[in-house]
Amino acid sequence: MKSMHDPLTSAEMGKLWATYVGNSMTKQIIRYFLQHVEDADINRLLDNSLTLTNDFMGRIKTIFDKENFPIPAGFTDEDVNLNVPRLFEDEFYVHYLQYTLKAGISIYSLALPLVFRNDVKDLAHYCLKLSTELLEQVKHILITKNFIIKPPVIPIPDKVKYVKKNFLNGFFGQVRPLHALEIAHLYDNIESNVTSKALILGFSQVAKSDKIRKLFRKGADITTKTIEQYQHQLQSENLPSPTFLDHLVTGTTFSPFSDKIMLFHKIDMFSMKIRSFGNSLAVNGRHDIGFMYVRSFMSISKFVEDATEIMIENGWLEQPPVAAVDHKSK
Repeated sequence: MKSMHDPLTSAEMGKLWATYVGNSMTKQIIRYFLQHVEDADINRLLDNSLTLTNDFMGRIKTIFDKENFPIPAGFTDEDVNLNVPRLFEDEFYVHYLQYTLKAGISIYSLALPLVFRNDVKDLAHYCLKLSTELLEQVKHILITKNFIIKPPVIPIPDKVKYVKKNFLNGFFGQVRPLHALEIAHLYDNIESNVTSKALILGFSQVAKSDKIRKLFRKGADITTKTIEQYQHQLQSENLPSPTFLDHLVTGTTFSPFSDKIMLFHKIDMFSMKIRSFGNSLAVNGRHDIGFMYVRSFMSISKFVEDATEIMIENGWLEQPPVAAVDHKSK
């Protein structure tokens, strides 16, 4: 049946596809978390998140059905085992939700300038609004339960000032203090990375494949070094920074997740780090910090490449919509 709407553009199709697949992954992770949660407030957050995930997927499916667009396979109940012991403590769930909501908000906000069809545009606004509201609930729990410290407080400037020649210095000469935007992005990168580190640490304990387990351990080492470098930048100026969450990983070796979903999840999280580095570089001035981000980018890009190759080898990597039929491959 021919669509009565304008055809989906490549941007609309790609954003809908990625959002559906991503939410199908998050759904399975949260379903497992709900099996092992004791705190009533955190249980409520997880319930709200699962409701949002199902809602978003349902709305995207409605659009796809109108276009006779094949529903992405994504991830299903086969990718999670709800009957194994807990892998993470309750507190980790809140940090995890903060991370995934920040990632979702980034995707929805980036989609808004690119989508024009009313139903897709309305969906992007809807997802952004509800994700932002849930993030505020998550932040409230993080603060009230003393799970995090806020970004560092710095003095209010006494007057308007202009930068001097040493503004870009980092390795040589007089090095200026970090400015507010550099601090904000260092804090944000540390906050995201400590969550990513705890998750990949848990995954490395339970992965069934030796090859994937070794890759996860490599990813954990990369993330640890990244965190320590960023923490050093803040601590060198006596500024506080988020701390590791490794203690929130239990000692179980029973896997609640398929190797497929865990590997995809880490590709997704490490890809988000790459986007974050770009944003951080855009507001950075000092050469030493810029070099630090570029070096992190290179090591993380290699991890993503290695993980993607394993996904392809196992026939796990679902192909996004492409520009045209590839007649050469037939």
